Amino acid sequence: MEHLDKDNLPQHLAIIMDGNGRWASQRGKNRVFGHTKGIKSVQVVVEEAARLGISYLTLFAFSTENWSRPKEEIGTLMELLLRSLRNEFEKLLKNQIRLEAIGSIDQLPDKVQEELNHVIQATKNNDKMVLTLALSYGGREDLVQALQKIATGVKNNIISPEKIDQSIINKHLYTRKLPDIDLLIRTSGEQRISNFMLWQAAYAELYFTSVYWPDFREGHLHDALLNYQNRERRFGKTSEQIKT
Repeated sequence: MEHLDKDNLPQHLAIIMDGNGRWASQRGKNRVFGHTKGIKSVQVVVEEAARLGISYLTLFAFSTENWSRPKEEIGTLMELLLRSLRNEFEKLLKNQIRLEAIGSIDQLPDKVQEELNHVIQATKNNDKMVLTLALSYGGREDLVQALQKIATGVKNNIISPEKIDQSIINKHLYTRKLPDIDLLIRTSGEQRISNFMLWQAAYAELYFTSVYWPDFREGHLHDALLNYQNRERRFGKTSEQIKT
């Protein structure tokens, strides 16, 4: 079995956790059952990523488009999120993992916001890995709100139009504290990024697996990382330039 090169791991790993509903349907269960089972995969991946030494792990937990799902399913997802924040709190502290969140957090239920803010504040000094949950998040919406802030800055003579560059845009995004994504994994066989971190994923390596999220374990993560390590990242340069 091929071994991982600990010196060639992605600094920022992001995952679109897909397939909970289909996994449950194949077993004659409702979608909620799949979401519940998917929590174990989150626990496994977070712990393994931290153990390997990955600095940033971002999980696409709930998109802006997910608000259009049935109210019962949304309610259950919010309850699962609340329960997970409470249940995993001590483990985050023990493993020195800092929790962050990106997205329209003010759209979440009050009790979820309160618990989320509590865990974020309590783990803010942890320095082993940054775990970011994308909640009520959409890449296009992120860009829109950033441009609105920049436009307000220009209107109030705080920002000069000719000074607007990539760094200015980046500073106004929800994702401003995060480096660009190195590796983006999507489970369940779907091969698209579904409005996830469009700005930060500009040069991300994309890895798609047919494994449904509730079945995703350490071995599947290692497969994705090995695949990443066998790629040549050129960022617009030639192979010859990279090698010199």
